[in-house]
Amino acid sequence: MSLPEFLRFTPVVLRAQHNGFRAKQQLRFIVALARGASVSEAAHAVGMTRQSVYRVRRRPDAESFGTAWDNAIEFARRVEAARRSPAAVPGTIETILVPRYYRGRLIGYVQREDLAGAMRMLGQLDRMAERLGDLPSLMRAAIDEISARSDRSDGFPL
Repeated sequence: MSLPEFLRFTPVVLRAQHNGFRAKQQLRFIVALARGASVSEAAHAVGMTRQSVYRVRRRPDAESFGTAWDNAIEFARRVEAARRSPAAVPGTIETILVPRYYRGRLIGYVQREDLAGAMRMLGQLDRMAERLGDLPSLMRAAIDEISARSDRSDGFPL
């Protein structure tokens, strides 16, 4: 399984501290951004402050982390735009006009949701979920890939 672009980054190596920004926290921060959280929300979700994550991003050795940050925010923006635009997502639930008759004569129309379209969309979502796998396995794959790239003996905790 190929990882999304925003999960392919090298964590910033920081001093090992009990309250430091470890590689797993950096990964969870990036995932929170990709899910649409603001920088403050994502930072608080991993036990950091907004100022501290921006301080890490400004470090000269944090280019990969900064690129992942930007890619995650762009991914969240694209997902949100797709959610808001029914034309951008094929097979969305649309309303259709159903004719109403009384004594054989057309008296008007009633708006109904297109149930066949809804079933098509559910089928597409099921197929996408099968292809992508679940998020925990995606996170495990990302952690494995990051830990394989950062074989360090400097006590950097994952």
